[in-house]
Amino acid sequence: MILGVSGNSLDTYQREFILLAQDRPSHVSPLALPRSLPNMVAAEVALALGARGPNFALSSACASGATAIGIARALINAGACDIALAGSGESGRERMSATCFTQMQALSCRTDAPDSASRPFDTARDGFVLSEGAAVLVLERPEHARRRQAPTRAVLRGYASTGDAHHPIAPHPEGAGAEQAMRAAMADAGCAARDIGHVNAHGTSTPVGDAAEAQAILRAFDCAPPPVTAAKGVLGHALGAAGAIEAALTVLTLQRQTVPPTANLTRQDPGRELDLVVGRPRTVPMENALSNSFGFGGQNTSLVFGAS
Repeated sequence: MILGVSGNSLDTYQREFILLAQDRPSHVSPLALPRSLPNMVAAEVALALGARGPNFALSSACASGATAIGIARALINAGACDIALAGSGESGRERMSATCFTQMQALSCRTDAPDSASRPFDTARDGFVLSEGAAVLVLERPEHARRRQAPTRAVLRGYASTGDAHHPIAPHPEGAGAEQAMRAAMADAGCAARDIGHVNAHGTSTPVGDAAEAQAILRAFDCAPPPVTAAKGVLGHALGAAGAIEAALTVLTLQRQTVPPTANLTRQDPGRELDLVVGRPRTVPMENALSNSFGFGGQNTSLVFGAS
């Protein structure tokens, strides 16, 4: 059970700290601490399922869900477990989260038109939209899946994580760490850029984040990237869960050989144009697809999935 989280329960802390500030410590719940520990997201699921293998949560900010999937693959390959449930669930719809991101000027100010507020890679983008969601992938060795006659949706062929070592919040301006993660994930998968048929971009709709990712994709694919999509135009940003959700979408894209469109995109930054799918889904024959996830602290994760 390997689940990613970007933080602990701010909502729980907020309620209990109010009681403490009111000099009412005896009213603080004895469950306040276990309810707010980040590892409890994995512990609670294991309790529900009776899963007794390796069990922990990890955090790499908004790359957490994708990183959990990559680490789960490593545990399986090392023989530490036969099956792993990996991914994340998180909500950004808590007042303190919204306040903190607002103070950082990370959120879109387009409150008069919320349906078009999230605009990945569009020149009019002005920040992301907070959301919530969850996705968990079942990972196991192919031979183990065959023995239990389990259907295979895709194969996780490559994983890589890198650090920008640049800034606590802002990405490297040229996307150097993101490029390194993509190249390393493709190398881990044993494939070249030409073997990737689709990229699911992190695409948060922030001015600097999307610009850095676009440059990174163009360099990683020698200025000729495959069709790209960015789901946050529709789904918003589920923080630590975003990478897991988009990994699941990448698996579905491979299964259906269809790339979903990017919402609210009318014009890209000059000189950073990607082959972004817009308007309607695009049928694309593909053997491999790459999913990107990036987070505060300059943490980057890329996953390469192959058709089963």
